[in-house]
Amino acid sequence: MTSLDKPNTQEQDDDGHGRHARAVTEAALFEAFGGIRGTVETVLPGLLFVTIYTINKDLHVSAIAALGLSLVLVAVRLVRRDTVKHAFSGVFGVAFGVVFAMMTGNAKDFYLPGMLYTLGLALAYIITTLAGVPLIGLILGPVFKENLSWRTRNPGRKKAYAKASWAWGLILLAKCAILFPLYWWADTTQLGWVLVTLKIPPFLLAVYLTWVFLAKAPPPIDVFAEMEEQERAEEARKAAAARDGEA
Repeated sequence: MTSLDKPNTQEQDDDGHGRHARAVTEAALFEAFGGIRGTVETVLPGLLFVTIYTINKDLHVSAIAALGLSLVLVAVRLVRRDTVKHAFSGVFGVAFGVVFAMMTGNAKDFYLPGMLYTLGLALAYIITTLAGVPLIGLILGPVFKENLSWRTRNPGRKKAYAKASWAWGLILLAKCAILFPLYWWADTTQLGWVLVTLKIPPFLLAVYLTWVFLAKAPPPIDVFAEMEEQERAEEARKAAAARDGEA
């Protein structure tokens, strides 16, 4: 068999490692951001609000319907014993919008808390990255069981987290640059439909870029496995010391 006929085991190993890294990264992103179902659940209350308001221009009916739908989504997750953190965050977001709109009497204010949250989140991604502690790393570190080990022990991974945080920050800022002028100049239905339209695509783009950056980064350091190994080594040392003492 010539060298050309021999299988390149190194390439096969690298390809297998790459597939594993991509799969692990994809699973972690689904867990952290709620996956497709969690994304859809964040869209539905706002979609229901703008749909009803477009039809009858009734702020109270639209707001109560949106809040009711959010509560139903949480109830369904509780019955199915699914993770509820994303659904609960949706309820709180809708509740803030409902309270704010009811207080001001302006239907557009239903969207204002969420827009301010998006702006604050964009700034948090950028500021934490400039400070050397990119927010996406703080979010995903526990999911990957690496905690903050990437800050000092895994520079390639820290660089990937920085790139991903820049992507999130700039994408969310671009979204705000579209929404805030519409808040002042457009009517409620125009703002609502644009906001619903911009709910998923920017999110999917940011998640995709995060996946690309992390799939190419060095693997995470499993600090939990390291701690377990240290505990086993310490127990073995104590057992050996006890045996030596008995001898």
